[in-house]
Amino acid sequence: MGSWLALLLWCGYWWPRSVAVALLGAGLIAGGAGLQLGTQMLMMRAVLRRRGVPLPSAMIALRAWLSEWRWAWRLFGWQIPFGEHAEPDGVPVDREGMQVQGLVQGQVGVVLVHGYFCNRGVWTVWLRRLKSRGIACMAMTLEPAHGSSVDAMVDDLDRCVKAMVQQTGCAPLLVAHSMGGLVVRAWLKRLDANERARHAAHVVTVATPHGGAWLARFAQRLPAVEMREGSDWLQRLGPPPEDVPFSCWCSSSDNIVFPPDQAVLPNAQRHQVDDAAHMQLLFDPRVWQHCLQLQAQLQGRLQERYQAAEGGASAADAGARACGS
Repeated sequence: MGSWLALLLWCGYWWPRSVAVALLGAGLIAGGAGLQLGTQMLMMRAVLRRRGVPLPSAMIALRAWLSEWRWAWRLFGWQIPFGEHAEPDGVPVDREGMQVQGLVQGQVGVVLVHGYFCNRGVWTVWLRRLKSRGIACMAMTLEPAHGSSVDAMVDDLDRCVKAMVQQTGCAPLLVAHSMGGLVVRAWLKRLDANERARHAAHVVTVATPHGGAWLARFAQRLPAVEMREGSDWLQRLGPPPEDVPFSCWCSSSDNIVFPPDQAVLPNAQRHQVDDAAHMQLLFDPRVWQHCLQLQAQLQGRLQERYQAAEGGASAADAGARACGS
């Protein structure tokens, strides 16, 4: 919002006096995000080189930088400050916009968890696409956003997951970006084995600093301080429970979480790409397709469990009984 205000004031003052100066200043303001992201990219490559980690080519890094710049303007310039509630949570709807309750019971829903300096507005595209495919989905805004521990955000996640389970009767798939993956792990740590079985079918983390973030060394406030490499908080968090499967996505061009190993948990399914930056990875078609396929697999397993026990029931009833079994 500050960038938009600065752009408006600059152009409002200079345009009547000098169009050239107005355009030059507007270009510098618009380029501020690109300069910051470019600096992060250069720092990332320096750290990878120092730690002996293979680097993506300069052309791949350039394309990732440009794409991340575009996403930064779209997300931080519009969706996050102005579109937090643009796309509501929901269950499948028919052509008249009415909820189709029969498709909800027995369905593996999707719970979306945003990262640091974001809110649920970052998931607008995901929510719209999931609902168009008839998949129940929910996203929350984690609060307090600044000045408090990651642990303080767990309650918002807990309420959202329980609301999903109440609607579907099934443990959902959780998809978490960046810091959101740490919130999920802190939440799982609070639950016993039975609660985890009822509330978490699978967790997909995208660019989550499981091993900490090198850039967090410059942070002075919570929760960013807790995301420093080797922080006391990460040490206390410990490994995730073995009874909840994880899939971890990382990228060699991630300008926030690097090296890529920092975004991967031991014993988790590892998915690594070379050509996507931090926010860009969240909208990568490969991540989207993976989550769709995973939701379908989880749904199929529920159906198989029920069909192995009883035959002849409807699909919705079969899923509902499988969830409750």
